[in-house]
Parts: sequence; C-alpha cells; structure tokens
Amino acid sequence: MSAPIMSGCGCDSVCNSAAPGPGYRRALWIALVLNALMFGVELVASFAAQSVSLLADAVDFLGDAGNYSVALFVLGLAPVWRSRTALWKGWTMLAYGVFVLGKSAWQWSAGVVPEPFIMGWVSLLALAVNVGVAGLLYAHRQGDAQARSVWLCSRNDALGNLAVMGAAGGVWVTAHGWPDIAVALVLAGLALTSGASVIRHAREELRINGQ
Repeated sequence: MSAPIMSGCGCDSVCNSAAPGPGYRRALWIALVLNALMFGVELVASFAAQSVSLLADAVDFLGDAGNYSVALFVLGLAPVWRSRTALWKGWTMLAYGVFVLGKSAWQWSAGVVPEPFIMGWVSLLALAVNVGVAGLLYAHRQGDAQARSVWLCSRNDALGNLAVMGAAGGVWVTAHGWPDIAVALVLAGLALTSGASVIRHAREELRINGQ
C-alpha cells in the first residue's frame, strides 16, 4: 500500500508512512458519520438504562468520531505529523480507560441495577455499526501508527459491543449491576492496552524519523 520511509527497517507496520489512498479517506468519512450518530443513540440509552457499560460505549463512540475527524485532517500532512497525532490519540485512549474505571467505581458504590433490555437492543445496533466500520477499515490496519490506531478503535468497539450484550444478559439473569460493572472494566482494559500499543508504535515512528 505504501513505501517504507527507510531501507532495512525490520517492521513494515512501523516503517509504512506514506499517505493512504482515497479509499481510506472514504472509509473514514463513513466511520465518522456512523460513530457520531451512534454516540447520540447510546448516550440517551445509557441514561434511560442507567448502564455504565453503555455509557462507556457511548463515550467511546464520541472519541472515535473525534479520532476519525483528526485522521481525515492529517491525511495530507507529513508522516511525522501523522505519528504525532497518533501519539496524542494513544494518550486519549489511556485517559478514556481511566475515566471508565472511575465511573465504574461510582456505579458500584451507588448500587445501581441497569435496565437489561435497553442495553441489549442498543448494543446489538452498535455492534452492527462497528462490524461494518471495522470491515471498511480492515484493509488499512497495517498502515502507519495513525491508520493502526483507527483500526484498533474499530476492532475494540465491536468487541466492546459483544461485551455489553453479555452484560445485559448477566443483569437480566442476576438482577444485579455487577455484570455491567465487569464489562465496563473490560472496556477500560481494552482502551488502556490499545492506547499503550498506539503510543509505542507512534514513538517508534518518531524515532525512525529522527524526532
């Protein structure tokens, strides 16, 4: 898809820094619109269901919409700026994970039991959206840190939706809020590990570029 920025580099995913093609740009625009719409849907649903995992997923949709906006902005910039943007996004993913941890602690202390049917139906809709977005971006997952961070966000979203569906079933069976909390912690873990991966990848690109 693109040429390495220096010869003899041992990792294509790190060396690969040429700007992606028009297909990637189209995919990002579609992903941006869908994520913005789903943020609104899940935000309303999370308050209706009193679900922290659904709220975490809604915040993630908002973050991804912002990520896609940034990704579109930096497509025409030099590779070093794409790497710097990916570094910033990695730290944002880490911050999101910390936010979910804090919200989960509050939800546990409050003893809230969410409404499982709203959780289940909305997470099913979100899953359909995220699987479609992940499919669009799959071909670009081995690009530079910027493209990799976008792919990781989409993959994590689909996994998160499956987890929220499982939480809905757990809340329905147990009539307790702990499945909702458990899934929120899983989402936080995904954000933390993926954020750390993107940060490492971006730093390696910057090192190769002498930044």
